[in-house]
Amino acid sequence: MTHHQFVELPTQRLAYRESTGQGRPVILVHGNSSSSRTWQRLLEGPFGQRFRCLAPDLPGHGNSPRATAGYSIPLYTRTLAAFARATKAHGALVVGWSLGGHIALEAASELPEPAGFALFGTPPLAGPESMGEAFLPHPALGVGFSSEVSPDEARAYALSQLAPGSPLSPAAATADILTTDPAARTDLAATLASGAFADELTIARELQQPLALLQGSADQLVSLAYLQSIAPSLPTLWRGEVHLIPAAGHSPQEETPEALACLLTEFESDLGPRAA
Repeated sequence: MTHHQFVELPTQRLAYRESTGQGRPVILVHGNSSSSRTWQRLLEGPFGQRFRCLAPDLPGHGNSPRATAGYSIPLYTRTLAAFARATKAHGALVVGWSLGGHIALEAASELPEPAGFALFGTPPLAGPESMGEAFLPHPALGVGFSSEVSPDEARAYALSQLAPGSPLSPAAATADILTTDPAARTDLAATLASGAFADELTIARELQQPLALLQGSADQLVSLAYLQSIAPSLPTLWRGEVHLIPAAGHSPQEETPEALACLLTEFESDLGPRAA
């Protein structure tokens, strides 16, 4: 099992996990109220044995200390860029899940020579007006923006991230939700309400690196129709389409890690050789 390490960044100490692989660096960015734990099966499987996978705990999540000056997507993007530099993950494939995908996309210009971006559970947003179209209505969605969360609410939120009827236990994801700094959720809600985030759709359209958009076929939170509607406008979209992961919901890294690893490996291969 991979264990936590710590790296000192200019703004704070950050916990992370690293796989044993020596290939291209792959930075794995988790979502709202999650942690690096969500990547465990990728880290310990053939994918992590091949590539140098680095999975940070975002501030206030997992084993990383709480942020001292509040949370925002700009804070997360600066943290991600600093993490990539501190761990010498130049030329990395950056993989973002859910909120982690938004962070990865908005950090694109700050990261050290990223080779490409793979996002899933992440609809690039033009602004607050896009949210109603990009996300599906779900009764548990509000938990991700709430301060006080009960164990039952956390479990419902964890279940919303799986395919309906999934046999996977939500226990570990529920624990992650309950241990996340509540301010991380309420500050995120304030960020979204104020529109204080970048035009991600423009970033995606102007991206110089290849961009892979992946989606669990049974995702209960993100609209596939929205992703397919923006796909033709993305010049660097990998193979020109949104790639579906069968039998997966919002969390294919936990539900179908082998299928996700297969797609990521194909994408990495298409990126070409690593720069010297």
